[in-house]
Amino acid sequence: MNIKLLTIGKTDNKNLQSLIDEYTKRLGFYVKFDLEIIPDIKNVKNLSEAQQKEKEGELILSKLTPTDQLILLDENGKEFSSVGFSEFLQKKMNAGIKTLVFVIGGPYGFSEKVYKASQGKVSLSQMTFSHQMVRLFVIEQIYRGFTILRNEPYHHH
Repeated sequence: MNIKLLTIGKTDNKNLQSLIDEYTKRLGFYVKFDLEIIPDIKNVKNLSEAQQKEKEGELILSKLTPTDQLILLDENGKEFSSVGFSEFLQKKMNAGIKTLVFVIGGPYGFSEKVYKASQGKVSLSQMTFSHQMVRLFVIEQIYRGFTILRNEPYHHH
């Protein structure tokens, strides 16, 4: 199984970016992982929230293939413990999914089309985090999930 994380906009914090790079590298030992950044939409000031979500939604959907399984990172999604999330990943692998795509939406969330195209929603927390931090947390939790599945000690540090 491949895992892809789609996000909107670059990470401009160098410290966060180096941690994202570190966990992306670690994750590569367990699974083929890609972090794909969709560039910020131009002239966003001239768009309503709904228009911005629509445009971001079109870009997100254009990155998917018909066999991808889309999971949204959404505040109304299912919350997991780290062990529960590792079991979620294992079920996806057992189901023979070719590519599992996690998506972090823009500042206003997802368009209706993206919700319709998704096969699930996951929430990291009821708290709100910056979109840039969420990237790190998602990648770290996927990495943690694989260390749990392999019975490696990382989870207990």
